[in-house]
Amino acid sequence: MEIRHQNSPKEVATFNTQQLRDTFLIEKLFEADQISFVYSHYDRVIVGGSAPVNQTISLPNPEGLKANFFLERREIGIINVGGKGQIIVDGTSYDVNKMDCVYAGKGVKSIEFKSLEAGDPAKFFWLSSPAHQTYPTKLLTKEQANPTNMGAAETANQRTIYKYIHLDGIQSCQLVMGLTVLYSGSVWNTMPPHTHDRRMEVYCYFDIPENQRVLHLMGDPAETRHIWTANHQALISPPWSIHSGCGTASYSFIWGMAGENQVFTDMDGVQVSDLR
Repeated sequence: MEIRHQNSPKEVATFNTQQLRDTFLIEKLFEADQISFVYSHYDRVIVGGSAPVNQTISLPNPEGLKANFFLERREIGIINVGGKGQIIVDGTSYDVNKMDCVYAGKGVKSIEFKSLEAGDPAKFFWLSSPAHQTYPTKLLTKEQANPTNMGAAETANQRTIYKYIHLDGIQSCQLVMGLTVLYSGSVWNTMPPHTHDRRMEVYCYFDIPENQRVLHLMGDPAETRHIWTANHQALISPPWSIHSGCGTASYSFIWGMAGENQVFTDMDGVQVSDLR
């Protein structure tokens, strides 16, 4: 399990391209029949991915957690961005299609990941945060996720937002998760930008066409930085940082948060004219 520490805005302002990528970008999430872990000291969130192809993969318990099992003191939200799959939670199986979500709470002892077709394997992206209360396991499909249309073609950010784990959806201790799908021809996400100093965020980009990229913007609003991002890569966004992007083609992304509260609209807006 890779561990990444916190960085201050002043420190990040001095980073070169490779330092930015090493600190905030997670390049490999979905390697065949493996599980990837990155432990971030921003709100102690663990970012992970699994791509079962030829076998069922069990969620391991990294020694660094000092726990009897992975979710002894944690909760987890899992979203599939690949083919049809199954998630088995303490022996109960859930069929999970692309863009469906499964939540499992504190105290769950076993999670297994499985693809239904090796030729089109599932790709499970997940976030886990510390939890101090137990909530039940729940599956929420894309169709049940209260899709909301936002943006406009004129500003190249027409998009549909799906909310899964939030105050009016799947109940959790502190996790919030959902995803955004941009319309064809729209390329901007999270504009106007914002920060939320009370919680960190993670983005996982998917459905980026081959040989295309997303220019992910981050950093203090008055001193921004950028990271070019490929399909099936994720980025850690500190609470003090904006998190926005522009693609060379349309794309989708999962967003997930943890921290002080779960209020989706709790954000500190930044005027586009104030960006530097």
